[in-house]
Parts: sequence; structure tokens; C-alpha cells
Amino acid sequence: PEVFALVREASKRVLGMRHFDVQLMGGMVLHEGQIAEMKTGEGKTLVSTLPTFLNALTGKGVHVVTVNDYLARRDAEWMGQIHRFLGLSVGLIQQDMSPVDRRKNYGCDITYATNSELGFDYLRDNMAGDISEVVQREFQYCVIDEVDSILIDEARTPLIISGQIERPQEKYQKAAEVVATLNRASEMGKDGVDPEGDYEVDEKQRTCILTDAGFAKTEEILKINDLYNPNDPWAHFITNALKAKELFVRDVNYIVRDNEAVIVDEFTGRVMPGRRWSDGQHQAIEAKETLPIQPETQTLASITYQTFFLLYPHLSGMTGTAKTEEVEFEKTYKLETTVIPTNRSVARNDWSDQVYKTEAAKWRAVAKETAQIHKDGRPVLVGTTSVEKSELLSSLLAEEDVAHNLLNAKPENVEREAEIVAQAGRSGAVTIATNMAGGGTDIILGGNSDYMARLKLREVLFSRLVKPEEGHKPPIPLQRSKELAEGFSDKSEDFKKQNIKESKSIASLFPCALTEQTDQYLAQLANQLVKSWGDRAITLIELEDRISTAAEKAPTNDKEIESLRKAITLVKNEYDVVIQDEEMKVREAGGLHVIGTERHESRRVDNQLRGRSGRQGDLGSTRFFLSLEDNLLRIFGGERVANLMNAFRVDEDMPIESGMLTRSLESAQKKVETYYYDIRKQVFEYDEVMNNQRKAVYSERLRVLKGIDLKKQVIGYGEITMEEIVEAYVNQDLPPEEWDLDQLISKVKEFIYLLEDLKREDVYLLTIPELKNYLQEQLRTAYDLKESQIEQYRPGLMREAERFFILQQIDNLWREHLQSMDSLRESVGLRGYGQKDPLIEYKNEGYDMFLEMMTNMRRNVIYSMFMFQPKLENDSNE
Repeated sequence: PEVFALVREASKRVLGMRHFDVQLMGGMVLHEGQIAEMKTGEGKTLVSTLPTFLNALTGKGVHVVTVNDYLARRDAEWMGQIHRFLGLSVGLIQQDMSPVDRRKNYGCDITYATNSELGFDYLRDNMAGDISEVVQREFQYCVIDEVDSILIDEARTPLIISGQIERPQEKYQKAAEVVATLNRASEMGKDGVDPEGDYEVDEKQRTCILTDAGFAKTEEILKINDLYNPNDPWAHFITNALKAKELFVRDVNYIVRDNEAVIVDEFTGRVMPGRRWSDGQHQAIEAKETLPIQPETQTLASITYQTFFLLYPHLSGMTGTAKTEEVEFEKTYKLETTVIPTNRSVARNDWSDQVYKTEAAKWRAVAKETAQIHKDGRPVLVGTTSVEKSELLSSLLAEEDVAHNLLNAKPENVEREAEIVAQAGRSGAVTIATNMAGGGTDIILGGNSDYMARLKLREVLFSRLVKPEEGHKPPIPLQRSKELAEGFSDKSEDFKKQNIKESKSIASLFPCALTEQTDQYLAQLANQLVKSWGDRAITLIELEDRISTAAEKAPTNDKEIESLRKAITLVKNEYDVVIQDEEMKVREAGGLHVIGTERHESRRVDNQLRGRSGRQGDLGSTRFFLSLEDNLLRIFGGERVANLMNAFRVDEDMPIESGMLTRSLESAQKKVETYYYDIRKQVFEYDEVMNNQRKAVYSERLRVLKGIDLKKQVIGYGEITMEEIVEAYVNQDLPPEEWDLDQLISKVKEFIYLLEDLKREDVYLLTIPELKNYLQEQLRTAYDLKESQIEQYRPGLMREAERFFILQQIDNLWREHLQSMDSLRESVGLRGYGQKDPLIEYKNEGYDMFLEMMTNMRRNVIYSMFMFQPKLENDSNE
């Protein structure tokens, strides 16, 4: 309790924010390693400072995990002030940091990072060749912000680090040429009879198969007699080329830009630069489009978020919505969920759903309701599920003459997101947002003056300070109104002619013009900064960083930051006058109205959208508009909904209200949730098998990296190997005179050439245990001899060699093992038909494969150690 009191007081002094009692409760829940469910707008970020500080006092380090780099940076700067004020060090991990910086930041008492950076650093640390390359410390305590999105939504995606394998490029090109000459069969073959044509395509299974005629033709063109010849395999290349030709369509599955084939995500329709199809499929597409072919990849290390976060002895998390997934948190992560009461009671109205027969009718209704509420002077936030839907609504609103902001979840808009959201609470503001669940910036009724002031500064300073070659205008959210409806109507041509000045829309962003005094101060400030920072010499990101540092309350000695801070305060105070007035108007009109346009697959995300309205006791309302054609109902609602459709012979534009329908909706959502939960559970069960193996390998590896007892370890490997040789060549059930000792001895010599003079006579009177002991004794002697030979080259060389060989073997074998486990997982899936439980099969066989891998590692290390001959040059390390 003393610590919490200390943090509360520090926060009050540094940030001017004092933790509410409910926030202290949240802190206690987190400290006990539970999940705290706190409604949006209850200041989760501030809550995390309490347990973070308390657990950091152990000196073992605490991790605070956020969803993206921007939030990690914001929290480290903003909340970090409390910790720094109290004398703790605060670290921050960002995507493009160097290993040296990472190591320094992980060494801090408290480190802010994203889930993906933490996971990848963990995997990279376990591939390091030297202890100095390891950046993380042992895990102790972690707090996850938006815990549901990290531990549940992201749980299905494994983190993978891959390396490149060289494959012959000409084969891809040749295969593409061959396939171009083959003809597709018009129908599928039946009962083993091939159709006319060279290959058949099964679109449902997404496969292409050569017919016998096709095989013959292909082998003839390639001048080979077997496509499946292991020494010169062609089949894989041909199949991929066929798939590239038939199943991967340009501008649907991928687009070509800058000489690369870029994947298009089928769910969001966004391009995914940097992502590649695996197994040579991407290369086949590159060959088809005659693009440069890039090397293939192989998995070097992988882990899922589920298993990764279970590596922390103490785990806790906070979110606005966890109750719906309570069972899963409990089962998978052993985390309890505790609901924290809100600070002020919720005054939000959730209006009943409106369901329409067709999707078109639904969107018309959304546009109508938006326009109506906009006229009442209330702000409206509309959530959409895809970029294309948000554009559709945008054009409907333009026809209604409603000015609005569009927020798409493209990476370049993430920074702009905060600005648009800052305006979203202004009177009559309309914001269309795609998939922005929660978190980040609060929607403040009347508008967020703090943010507007930052934007004003950025606008003034941009042209003077930022390097011109960045080539983009300051990102200011454009209000789209009818005459600006670019690309939505046939007016887009006139639009270019009119070329309305951008300033018009910028002006609408700020609540009022500034007084002459303030304008003059800003102009002087710009001149002063040009002197100190140079004329257009910094990047936009650096400018934003400096402005946000100035907007924080942390003490600073930097003259420029102080002047910036003064400017922000001046501008903010002028805006506040107007905004407070506007806030009153918005409250009287009824606060923020949130519209959902489709039920999400998980009820949790719907609740997050609703939670955008009515924060901290504000007034507000929400409504969902649905149609019988929505994905959720179409895919999971099944027949019942289709029959309802026909039963309601109603006009398209009439909403349908029916208890039966609402129940169908609920059950459809539950179905989807259980469906995804099962997938996650399965991923988890399979990964758990891998996880035990991963832990064993990684802990062995870490011991070697630290150089603990290396010699003892290698000798241990040798002793086990000797036992295995004895067991392989000596059959206990036969009398000793029939044992195959010659074979045994030659096998031992294969491993240890130093035992050249080992003879049959030395061993033939021994019992099995004596034989094992004798060979192990010989091994130890031989090893000491080898060591004295090696150490003559350079003292300490033997230890280096041991470390090098063990790491090399672990890494190579583990990499191959990962691949064989992958193929095992695919093949056990088919055994479900043979009345066997695939998971148990996977466990058993995976375990055998693991033992075999460890055996190979031991043998290879021993063999390499005895064969090791240092070169005589002075500079060579190994």
C-alpha cells in the first residue's frame, strides 16, 4: 500500500493526475497476477503504473506490453515520467532499434514494448552465437494492455523467424514456360479415368493435378524420364507453376508493383508488403509474371504468443472487455478476470438493433440516421468492417451533403488516427472508422484541444523545419464534403480543375482563428527553431517527437522545448474557450452517437465499439444496423435466416424487428466464437508439445552460451554415446562368446580415432556394465589427451570448440526438427480417420523424433570434437 500511495502522489505532482480509488483496485488486481476488466476511458494506462512500479523494485525488470509501437512510445514517454521522477529507469523497444540499444532498454527497471518485438527478441536471443548478443534478461513480471487482443485475437498467429535457402532459379522459370504450353481439362476426372487435357484443377481444394498425358508431355519437354527423381526433382516446381497459372489471379490474390508480386489480404483487401507465400509458391508466381525471383525461406525458430507469455512467472493484463472470454483466460493462461467498477456510472443508451433485408437498404438507413443526428449537432462515429465499405458509406454521405472524416486502418494512417479521433467529439462531427477497436486516444466531447494545439504547431513549423524530400504534405485529415467527394462521383474531374485550396479544410479542423499576438509568437518561434535545428533539416517524425515531448509535463532544460511548450499552452488556451462552449452544446444534444454497421465475429469487439460512447459518465447512445446479407448471418446463420428472409415480405427499407432474429444473431456469434476458440485451443495443444521441447533445447543452449561446465557436458554426451554403442552391438540374451565385439570396437574407433590400439582382448572378458564403464573410462582419457593436444595451439581453444560445435549442432538439428514436426502435424491430421487421436499420435511421435534429434546432437558433437584439427594460422578462431 505504501508503494501505491507513493505512485499516486508522484503521479499527481508530475502529471497532475491522481489515481481514483477504482484505479487503485485495478492496480491490486494486476499485482496479484489477474486480468482487470475496466471500461474504456477509465484510465487503464494510469492503472498500470502501480503494479509496474511495485514489481520493478525487485530489480529484475518489468515489461509493459502494448499493441503497437506508437502506444508503446506514448506510454513510455507519458507514464514513464512517474517512474523516472521516482528514480527508476524506463526503457522502450521500437521496431528499428539496434541490438545494442535493445539490450540497454531491456536492462532498465521498466521496459515498454509491443508483443511482437518481445517475441521476436526472445527467438533471436535463442539463436545468438555469443552471450554478448543476447538482449533480454530473464522474464519476471509483465502487464499486457488490451490483453484480449494480444492473448486471444493474436493467439492463432505464430511468430516465425525464417532464413533463406538457395534453390535453383532456372527451374522456376523453366517450369513456368512448360506450364504455359499445357492445356487445362474442361472437367474433373471421374473414377480414375483422366479427362481430356494435360491437367485438372480442383478449385475447392485449391489443387492442380497432371493427367497421365500431361505427365508424358512434361517429361518430354524437359527431356527427363521421371518428374519425381529425388536427385533432380521437378514435380514440386511444376505443381507450383500450375497453381500460379490457375489459382493465383493477378489483381485479386496479388498485385505487381515495383517489380515485385505483393500479396493482397483476402479479408481486408489491403496489400501486405513483405509477406510471402511459402513452399516456393511465391517464386512460381514471380516466374509467371517474369519478375526477379527471390530466394525461398525456411523456418529457423517459431513460438506462439500463448506459449510465449506463459514464460513469465507473473502475468497480468487489462482490457475493457474480458468477461466474454473469461473461460479461455482461465483455461489457457490460468488467469482470473476481475471486473473493476466504473468511476462514474454509465449514462449510455444502447438502442435496439435494426435489421434490414438487404445490405443496400442497410447502408441507406445508416446514412439517413447519421445525417439526422449530425443535424442535431451531435458527433457521430460509424464503425465499418472494411475499407471498401467505408468508402461506400462515404459516398452516400456525400450525396446527403454531410461533411465527414474517413479513417482507414492503413499503416500510414495510424499516426493520423489520433488526430481524427481528437476531432471526433466536436459538434456535428462525423467520423467513419474501419476496425479501430479501442485504446489509443479518447474521444472528448467538444474536441481535444491539446491535440489541436499540437496540430496547429505542426502545421506552422512543417514547411520551415522538415526536409523537403519527404515529398508529402503535412498529414491533415481532410473533411470530405460534397464538393470534395473525390472519386465518388463524376465530379472528380471538375474537382481537379477547381483545385480547392487545402487550407479550407484545415481551417475547419481548428475551432477558431488565433489572435494576432499568438500568430506573431508562432512566427518568432519558427525563426528561433530554424536557427537551432537548421532550415528544413529534420524529418517529420523528429518534429512530431519534439512537439509531443513539449506537450508532456516532464521537466526539461532544453530551451527550444520550453519555447515549444509555451506556444502549445498559448494555442490550447485560446482553443479551450471555444471548445468548452461547444462541449456544453454537445452534452445538451445528447453526447456521442456510435453506429455499428455489422456484427463482428466476436461480441467482444462489438462491446469495444460501443464503449467509445459514454466514457467517464458522459451521455451517449449506440445502435447496430444489420442486414440478412451480412457475412456473420450468411456464413453461420444458415438456413433459418434464409427462411426468415422469405417469410418477411416487407419493403427493403423497412427494418425488421423480431425476437427470433435477435436469437439467431446471438447464436451465430456464439458459434463463431466457439469455432475460433477451438482453433486456438488446438494451436495451443500442439504448440505445447513443441513448447516442452523448445524449453529443453533453449535451456541447454543458454547453458552452453554462458559456458557453464562445457567439458562436463561434452564428456556426458560421450558417455551416453558409449552406452548406446554397447546396447546396439551386444545382445544380452546371447552368451558372451557370441557377442559381436569386433563390430563394436570398430564403431568406437569411428567416433574416437585416438583409441586406435583398442583390441578385442581388452574387452572380451567383461560383463555388460563393466564394458560400459571401461569404454567410458577410455573415452575420458582420450578426451583429456585430445584437450592437451588442442590447448597447445592456443589456451582456451578447446572450450571455444566445444561451444561452437554444440551450438552448431543444436541449431542445425533444431531447424530440421521444426520442419519434420511441421510435416508430422500435417500427416497426423489424416489419422483421425483411423480411429486414432491425432494429438496423442503427434505427442508420441514428436517425442520419439525429439529423442532422436538429441541423440544425433550428442553423437555429432563427440565426433566433431575428436575430428577437430585447428588450422595453424594465428588468426583463425576455430
